Amino acid sequence: MSRRYFIAGNWKMNKTSSEAAALAQGVVEAVGNVSNVDIAICPTFTSLETVEKIIEGSNVKLGAQNMHFEKSGAFTGEISAAMLRELHCAYVILGHSERRQYFKECDCLINKKVKAAVASSLKPILCVGETLEEREANKTIEVVSTQTKGGLDGLTAEEALKVVIAYEPVWAIGTGKTATPAMAQEVHAEIRKVLAGMFGENVAEKIQILYGGSMKPENADELLAQKDIDGGLIGGAALKADSFAALVNSAVKLA
Repeated sequence: MSRRYFIAGNWKMNKTSSEAAALAQGVVEAVGNVSNVDIAICPTFTSLETVEKIIEGSNVKLGAQNMHFEKSGAFTGEISAAMLRELHCAYVILGHSERRQYFKECDCLINKKVKAAVASSLKPILCVGETLEEREANKTIEVVSTQTKGGLDGLTAEEALKVVIAYEPVWAIGTGKTATPAMAQEVHAEIRKVLAGMFGENVAEKIQILYGGSMKPENADELLAQKDIDGGLIGGAALKADSFAALVNSAVKLA
């Protein structure tokens, strides 16, 4: 496979700065020298600077969990791309299902963020995925396609190559449920078709598509073996260095 595997940890609203430091240190010690798999950890804003100092010099990259699309201004509580770049962030998670659900973020807003991130040399991890109701109504492909197109609207093919897609079935996040490898592969393949329609097959084949629905050491090997699954956006299993390292090592075996 020409695409590299990518394992990214989304720590969500967990870990104080001291706790984040300990976790980051554990990740670096376990997988910091891995060179054939892309690795990133995404702590809270308050821990970014602390974690950045710990992972410096390793192959673990830093990511943020969100950002505003404006460069600066009267946006209390928000963070800009420039602020993230100064802390040496390489990635930023955008459009996560929790942002869509709890903060009512729409595709048009997420699209502005994606464009702002790319313009600032941040790699967006654009999240797409359906709810349980949408899956049961057989709207999975429709929803995921709409979110992918909406999030990437107006990007050039060159810009699209700087984006990572994460498919996260909302019903499988934090519930212990997970899509079967075949179910996940089906949606990943459809996302790649959407990308091909927007930017051409050559570009679509180069874009990493991660699975974000409760990937854990017990199911990682089978999920990562699927043709269009290029890694994972990891939630719960990223909060312990040993389980996160196990996922990275699963990717290493297949790389």
